[in-house]
Amino acid sequence: MAWKVIDKVEQLRHIKEESKVQPVLIFKHSTSCSISGMAWNRLQRNWKEDDFSKVSPYVLDLLSFREISNAIAEEFAVEHESPQVILVKDGMAYYDTSHMGINYQEIIGQLG
Repeated sequence: MAWKVIDKVEQLRHIKEESKVQPVLIFKHSTSCSISGMAWNRLQRNWKEDDFSKVSPYVLDLLSFREISNAIAEEFAVEHESPQVILVKDGMAYYDTSHMGINYQEIIGQLG
């Protein structure tokens, strides 16, 4: 199973609904930023196959889809940052972090 790509603003409605069944993780990735690349790489290296049963992960290329990135910040009432991880449950963001705060163990620990 692979991370799902966010490339349409309409997906946010689906993400909110999906989060009522299982937590959703959104990784906002700036493909031109070395810190974002490092955070994305660390998250991917640590990700385990059974993590897909705990959380539904999505990735957004925010340089290609800036309007979606802005919509995420507005929809989930989080300040826009890059890179950024947002965890959504029951249609609401309950955890977000950015830059060097993006830590696999911390994220998995938030899933309870």
